[in-house]
Amino acid sequence: MTDLDGLVQETADRLVAEHTGVVVVALVPGSVEIRGAGRVGGENGGTPGADTVFEIGSVTKVFTALALARLAVVGTVDLDEPLAALLPEGASVPSRDGEEITLRHLATHTSGLPRLPKGMLLEALLRPSKPDPYAGCSTEFLLRGLARTRLGGTPGRRFRYSNLGAGLLGLALAHRAGTDYETLMNREICTPLGLADTGITVDSGRSARLAQGHTRRGGPAAAWHMADMAGAGGLRSTPADLAAFVRAQLDGGAGGVADAIRLSRRIEHRINPFTWAHLGWTGQRLHPRQGAHLQIWHNGMTGGFSSFVGFDPEKGVAVAMLSNTQRSLDRPAFDLLRTLQAEHS
Repeated sequence: MTDLDGLVQETADRLVAEHTGVVVVALVPGSVEIRGAGRVGGENGGTPGADTVFEIGSVTKVFTALALARLAVVGTVDLDEPLAALLPEGASVPSRDGEEITLRHLATHTSGLPRLPKGMLLEALLRPSKPDPYAGCSTEFLLRGLARTRLGGTPGRRFRYSNLGAGLLGLALAHRAGTDYETLMNREICTPLGLADTGITVDSGRSARLAQGHTRRGGPAAAWHMADMAGAGGLRSTPADLAAFVRAQLDGGAGGVADAIRLSRRIEHRINPFTWAHLGWTGQRLHPRQGAHLQIWHNGMTGGFSSFVGFDPEKGVAVAMLSNTQRSLDRPAFDLLRTLQAEHS
């Protein structure tokens, strides 16, 4: 059996060749290891660790989808409720072939919506140096663009990854709950799971632990705030919080969260023979030559950060990686996850 501590530290040390700073998390039955390497950046010259705060980008989507499942479990929403029923009065939502977009469609990326809000791509092209491309995505901007959007497919028919869809899901859930997205996440997910450092706002208690983001080339990157698209990628978190979050995915979590986790993974939309979408997560079964292991995962990236969370509920193993550099962690994360799966078969 490989020394878990050594394996995790070796992985982190290897990654700093291409990342300013990185923290690697590995969970196996009865043990968790969190090891960092490189630099936090900015005024903090230290090495990132378990309590360093990172932007987690699209890993936010699994939090948003779990909040949907939580609200569905208690009857606040229905998975097959139309999106239009949860948006502010007067909002116009496109449909196609007589099919309306539902909350289930948004959480499984089968809504037919485009990847980005209408008008955002043009703005990004006109202002390529804009530090936060989502800064202008207010509710008004999103709903105005949604009214002019044509769906690329019939809702429920085909997987088509959509940041817009995830952002609208977060917006809709918060509107139904009568609060804002960050408060909703804190109430439904973070407080029940004890995730004290996960949120959007960086208060005085966390600012000293916030990593400085870096571009792919290593230069400093401005923070992303996502405005009312927060449900698609606006959360910040720590390696310790993500370890607790993925532990709940393996162990079930507490109370209503356990029910929501079960619901989120019971929903499946087949993408191809080996891959499918859960609520928020992507699932895949490896080829028998690779061990036929189950992997459930999501990644994320912002202007200066990258992230990955993946786990195997059959083997009870999981991996999370966070970096303050805009460079994908997918390959090393999948490599580490496969190593843990092979050792716990």
